[in-house]
Amino acid sequence: MERSFKHEVQSLKLGDGEVFRGEGILAVTKALLQSGVSYVGGYPGAPISHLLDVLVDAQDILGELGVHLETCTNEASAAAMLGASINYPIRGAVTWKSIVGTNVAADALSNLASPGVEGGALVIIGEDYGEGASVIQERSYAYAMKSTMPLLDPRPDLPSIVRAVEEGFGLSETSHAPVMIELRIRACHVTGEFVAKSNRQGVHSTRNKFDAPAPHDYGRLSHPPVTYTQERLKVEERLPAARDFIRARKINEVFAGDLDDVGIVVMGGLYNVLVRALLRLGLADLWGRTRIPIYCLNAVYPLVPEEVRGFCAGKRAVLVVEEGHPDYIEQQINVILRRADIATRVVGKGALPMAGEYTAEAMLKGLAAFLAETQPAGVAADAIAKAVDELVARRAEAARDVGHLPPRPPNFCTGCPERPVFSAIKLMQCEIGPTHISTDIGCHSFATFAPFSLGNSILGYGMSLAAAAAVGPNLTKRPISVMGDGGFWHNGVITGVASSLFNQGDGVLIVMQNGYTSATGQQYLPSSAQHRPGGAATADIERTLRALGIKWLKTVRSYSVATMIKTLRRAMTTKAKGLKVIIADGECQLARQRRVKADDAARLAAGRRVVKTRFGVDDAICTGDHSCIRLSGCPSLTVKPSPDPLRTDPVASVIESCVGCGLCGEVAHAAVLCPSFYRAEVVRNASWRDRALDRLRRWLIVRLGGATGPA
Repeated sequence: MERSFKHEVQSLKLGDGEVFRGEGILAVTKALLQSGVSYVGGYPGAPISHLLDVLVDAQDILGELGVHLETCTNEASAAAMLGASINYPIRGAVTWKSIVGTNVAADALSNLASPGVEGGALVIIGEDYGEGASVIQERSYAYAMKSTMPLLDPRPDLPSIVRAVEEGFGLSETSHAPVMIELRIRACHVTGEFVAKSNRQGVHSTRNKFDAPAPHDYGRLSHPPVTYTQERLKVEERLPAARDFIRARKINEVFAGDLDDVGIVVMGGLYNVLVRALLRLGLADLWGRTRIPIYCLNAVYPLVPEEVRGFCAGKRAVLVVEEGHPDYIEQQINVILRRADIATRVVGKGALPMAGEYTAEAMLKGLAAFLAETQPAGVAADAIAKAVDELVARRAEAARDVGHLPPRPPNFCTGCPERPVFSAIKLMQCEIGPTHISTDIGCHSFATFAPFSLGNSILGYGMSLAAAAAVGPNLTKRPISVMGDGGFWHNGVITGVASSLFNQGDGVLIVMQNGYTSATGQQYLPSSAQHRPGGAATADIERTLRALGIKWLKTVRSYSVATMIKTLRRAMTTKAKGLKVIIADGECQLARQRRVKADDAARLAAGRRVVKTRFGVDDAICTGDHSCIRLSGCPSLTVKPSPDPLRTDPVASVIESCVGCGLCGEVAHAAVLCPSFYRAEVVRNASWRDRALDRLRRWLIVRLGGATGPA
């Protein structure tokens, strides 16, 4: 795993009155246990992937409480788990990453929301904007609206997050609807404290099972004709019940201010950014006391009309701080106020950006624009607008002073086994020409950046082969689809492989078998060498493909660039029709290094022999061509000034971060570049054989050097 929570999970045992200190992810887990959850599951994905990691590390605690844990193969599988709460009064929670996960889970969610639930059902979504969040800059709000599922967006502090989880179960059970909870990156990893409660075992769990299944009730099925009744119940009973619960439990918060003629309506997850901006404008203090009244929506759907009217009545204007497009909340507030004949002006996307992350600068500019437009009494709005303009100008000037900074797109880790595969593709294309590359979600999507710059489309996790289905028949060369083993098990085996076989597709599929769901933190897969409980692999990609009917199938060691080129050439030029699959086999280097370093440390402590392989470049032989860098892009391969005063071109150099994967040498050999690379072994706790061999080598070098040296 990317991070172990073996130590931190002990805080999940805290009882009534004890103070919990830790990250937001741990707080969510603690809140689940305090709420009497009976089952949990999910699919890993930033920024909330750690929630599943925490649950895995806390299996002993979960077992004591009778909580069942599932690490699901995709988000649809996770959402379907919540079906246990349709017929049984047991609480369950699942988690996944943002809109991309909700898209995958949409079918199960719709069928879950139609009959509704008896037990509390929570969907915890890690959702945010910007580079550190989802691949797709969208949000799950539309799914909550269309399926009438309440959506909570708690303020990013631990007490609010914990309360959202606990109240979320109550909201679900009261409205008989599944509830979504949205957590931002900062909420996931914010640190803080709250007063804990004792963990609570579910009324029914793996330690207290039902004696008999639920009786057959056709009304609990999402199937016509009862679905027509269920749709009416959603609107006439569940939605009003959800609004009543939100209002009665005061889930939304109002922060009073002395400037009564204006106000701000803000999504809970953006509250901290808003208050910080108000502080910088002199309109709030360090403790969050604000001069402008704030209506904080910890429940962003459904809105409570009585609360909206009560907050906006008597105000000339309110600013709606709603990240993302479309402006769902702003539109709803306008409708609520117009229907009540309340003339309060609603300002939102006119002052704030239509799309994108609401950063500190965006929030400052939006507030300044709102104040300049509304001119509230007692506020020097024009002076504030001028100050913000000057601040933005100073930042722009500082950026100019720094000068142009080169872009730093994400890239493969040092020694990544996927890097040599793309080196092989580039070299193969030098022979037979370029072809369409259908790429996928995962670490291998980094090949879309320089120096490889390979890839024509990304359409979803495990969807690369399906995305190339209509390309192949319209292209003279076979398209190449790239898919990770995580994407393969997620849905690629069905939407890609099975579909291609059924439709007699003729393309090339490369499956990156690195052993983990690497992009989200090295979580285990069905084909991992070991799995979550610690046993052996439960599935095998090669056997699965052969069972499906794949005839042309080759497994190649990822680092064998020359062999990979030959295999790719054969796959692209063979007259055999049908899907050709190449399994590029090589363990994720990041995971391997963590494992190897721990093993080496133990061996060194025991006084045993440890060998570390390193590669280097002979300065005297390197020509400064740098094809090796252009073909591998390894972060450990760089340039330095030539030690030869007669040569001006810099030479290649291997720096200390080298992990000895051998790609640089493999590329040099496969591309017939140059013999400047050398391989060395650093031996610690050397044996007598090592020392004798070293003396022999030194003696030979001296003799050969003397024999070939100048007379």
